[in-house]
Amino acid sequence: MKTLVSIVGPTAIGKTKVSITVAQHLNTEIISADARQFYRGMRIGTAAPTDVQLSLVRHHFVNEIPVTTQFSAGDFAKAALSRLETLFITHDAVVLTGGSGLFIKALLKGLDVFPPVSKEVVDQLNALYESEGIGVLQAMLHEKDRPYYELVDRSNPQRLLRALAVCISSGKRYSEFRKSASASRDFNSLLIGLHTDRKQLYARIDARVDQMMADGLLAEVMALSEYAGENALQTVGYRELFSHLRNEISLDQAVTLIKQHSRNYAKRQMTWFRKEEDITWFEPDDETGILSFIDMKLKNQ
Repeated sequence: MKTLVSIVGPTAIGKTKVSITVAQHLNTEIISADARQFYRGMRIGTAAPTDVQLSLVRHHFVNEIPVTTQFSAGDFAKAALSRLETLFITHDAVVLTGGSGLFIKALLKGLDVFPPVSKEVVDQLNALYESEGIGVLQAMLHEKDRPYYELVDRSNPQRLLRALAVCISSGKRYSEFRKSASASRDFNSLLIGLHTDRKQLYARIDARVDQMMADGLLAEVMALSEYAGENALQTVGYRELFSHLRNEISLDQAVTLIKQHSRNYAKRQMTWFRKEEDITWFEPDDETGILSFIDMKLKNQ
């Protein structure tokens, strides 16, 4: 049976570098499961692979989709399964890499089934968001479903709106509908997690944000200004700089917030991945150990 080797972990941990090393070792290609790198025009702020890195190994789902297009976890799973079917014709293993836990889960295990939601509830929540902002949605979710509140990307209004609509319409917590059973897949799954101590990870994050600014992140955000309301851009790095461009905060304040929000995001990512019992963890610099482990697992399958 074919194998999907997944390299997962928090933002700035070094997934791109490790995944390229693994893909070269296995003579295969990479599928990106980074929900932000799918979109065109966001390469700096999402730390998408550079042109040099893309030339080393073929990547899929990087810089492919217009920012005006909605691309859900279900859409990704469907498209990625189709892409894998083709890739597995000529490759015994394919590498998956990313930090978007929901998208990775959708591909590996399938999506949860939720009850229908009331259109009236959805309209009321959207009106509340438009009038009072994302803070009120965060507070409501904290009250109605604390477990999911701890996991969800709280800067993404669509995720908050969806969860609240389910909570209010069903009278139950959104997290109660999240299943543990997995969908059947016709490939083996090998999960490699990258982690390091918090202090080092936060230093990596701060250094990455500084490098993004030096590479022209502000200009990238300015070029996307007409799309500021699109869901794809309701994310760390873009949201803060849009606030700066609206003269709501200074550039220094925006950069400080990007670093803080990136650290918060990394913490939520680790909370998500640590719940997965079948992940084997490595330091990102231990590429020899990672390759040896993968070789052993593939040999024994």
